[in-house]
Amino acid sequence: MTVSAEEQSSSLYSTRPEVHDNNDTGRVAVLGLGNILLSDEGAGVHAVNALKSRFTFSPQVDIIDCGTMGLDLLPLFQTRDRVLIVDAVDFNKAPGHVGLLEGANIPSVLNSKLSVHHIGLSDVLFAAKLMRDIPPEVCLIGIQPKFLDVGLDMTEEIQVKLDTLIALALQKLKEWNIECVSRAPQKSSP
Repeated sequence: MTVSAEEQSSSLYSTRPEVHDNNDTGRVAVLGLGNILLSDEGAGVHAVNALKSRFTFSPQVDIIDCGTMGLDLLPLFQTRDRVLIVDAVDFNKAPGHVGLLEGANIPSVLNSKLSVHHIGLSDVLFAAKLMRDIPPEVCLIGIQPKFLDVGLDMTEEIQVKLDTLIALALQKLKEWNIECVSRAPQKSSP
């Protein structure tokens, strides 16, 4: 029997039982990736830190600043039913473009290496698939960076879109029936 690459990729993403009951969200991780020392590259970390400070979440949700953990991310994939990744991603679009990718569509975007930790994310996804330990649902929400130069400050184009990135992450969590409650009136992003 011959299996197409598309079918093979699809089957690798469905190795664990899916979470179907709308009341059972399973264990969820929101991972912020990026290097805050490289300007816009740190957008994912800044976004999850803002989520953590502005909102409270259902007890089964972990909001984690993963920085540039690489293969050390693997245990976070192995123990979760859903993983939401927030990161700077090279969409080949204008700086500040915010996009969402899910399941098998994620590695194809990461093939053009944007930074060192993307190699790790691709490797983690590949290893999790090989081990048949990929969560039933994986989603990447990314923002197109402008500069990846050394610096602690994000460019203005990214700063003004950070709330859009956060809003898309919240929307995805709500789709997953995750309770997100605002802690206090929201402030502007850094």
